[in-house]
Amino acid sequence: MAIPALFKNKLSLPVICAPMFLVSSPKLVISACKNGIVGSFPSFNARTQDLLDTWLSQIRSELDEHIATNPEGPVAPFAVNLVVHPSNTRLSSDRAVVKKHQVPFVITSQGNPAEVVEEVHQWGGLVFHDVIRADHAKKAIQAGVDGIIIVTAGAGGHAGEINPFALVREIREFWNGPLALAGAINDGLGVRAAEVLGADFSYMGTRFIATEEAEVEGDYKTMLVDAQVSDLIYTDTFTGVKCNFLKPSIARAGVDLTKFTAKTHVDLDLGESNAWKDFWSAGHGVAGIKHVLPMTELVAQLKEEYRSAVATPAFSSASK
Repeated sequence: MAIPALFKNKLSLPVICAPMFLVSSPKLVISACKNGIVGSFPSFNARTQDLLDTWLSQIRSELDEHIATNPEGPVAPFAVNLVVHPSNTRLSSDRAVVKKHQVPFVITSQGNPAEVVEEVHQWGGLVFHDVIRADHAKKAIQAGVDGIIIVTAGAGGHAGEINPFALVREIREFWNGPLALAGAINDGLGVRAAEVLGADFSYMGTRFIATEEAEVEGDYKTMLVDAQVSDLIYTDTFTGVKCNFLKPSIARAGVDLTKFTAKTHVDLDLGESNAWKDFWSAGHGVAGIKHVLPMTELVAQLKEEYRSAVATPAFSSASK
């Protein structure tokens, strides 16, 4: 398990702030990177290619300036998430902008990443692909990806259904390259546990929504702080792919939770869909969110928890 050169000496923790639709913005990405956490955003979040172009220029400019004035601090690379499912009608246009900026790290999802891999490798960039099953991972590896993101049960957004203990070990039987784990990781102990299990990175989303830098409604953040796992519903009603949503946000929008029906097709070209504007996503990690914090304070907390977990022996003397 080797960490790619792109990340060496640039991370304060082995953590990727996951790309979250209508949540991840340049402000959140830049703040994460400045604190040594990989920041990412879905290309969908920039509603036009002109705006995507502007965002990428802003992110690179502010990070370059920060590196120049803080040469000793770790500054993480940034990433753009491209949905490669055939229903994404803007993929080719987004790829053109990503190519223009030679984005160093691209995260692909929901389809075949082969063409994106070939393109990104032309400028020396990396491509990680997210999967929910081992057979998906094998296909992504055949497509030439540089890393695998395993999205397991309990993740926010489009989540898998397989336990991380089982899926990480299954994929590690045939993949020795970079691997990130997503699924209810919301503190430094979880980050360390993911490493012990065999992951190189933790892929965290929900915990970063409850930060001051996340540009979402205050009610969303309050709902995360107040929520328990029982406040989530896992459904394919909205996009045809199963996803974890906060029940209170759905009820607030006036939708009857008892009348959900599965969508008959996958539709990831969401546009102005209420599925993401009015119904808020979260993972099982909500149970551990107690406060909304500034990014710097949250990362400091994660680092302290991580260091504590690393220093704690796996077995006490009494167990010997």
